Amino acid sequence: MANYPLPKFHFQVEWGGTRIGFTEVNGLTVENEVIEYREGSSPEYSKIKMPGMQKYGNITLKRGTFQSDNEFFNWLNTVKLNTIERRNITISLLNEEHEPVVVWKVKSAWPVKVDTTDLKSDASETAVESIELAHEGLVVQND
Repeated sequence: MANYPLPKFHFQVEWGGTRIGFTEVNGLTVENEVIEYREGSSPEYSKIKMPGMQKYGNITLKRGTFQSDNEFFNWLNTVKLNTIERRNITISLLNEEHEPVVVWKVKSAWPVKVDTTDLKSDASETAVESIELAHEGLVVQND
């Protein structure tokens, strides 16, 4: 059996026990911030660099727009002063048997922005909406 990289087109997203179909997932990034420091009596005339805190990028999920489905806006409208409905999200890359092979677990996600579809009178395209999520952690499980 040949060892090939995984294709990225077969995936699923779950939140709150519900599996939702999306056409695109972006922003699964983790970054270590850099702290630069130089002591005044150091013989080196440059700063040293140390690892700082971890930083997580916002995640964007895109899907087709459906009649009578306002879930993105309903979740966005739960934002009140310093309170929000947070959800843990699981994003799974699937194999041919529809089993997860790589799983991203997102902690305490909440909506930052909902972007509805653009409208064009001369286009023959599907209406696509997106939701941008902030979160407090990302764990990758690679089986």
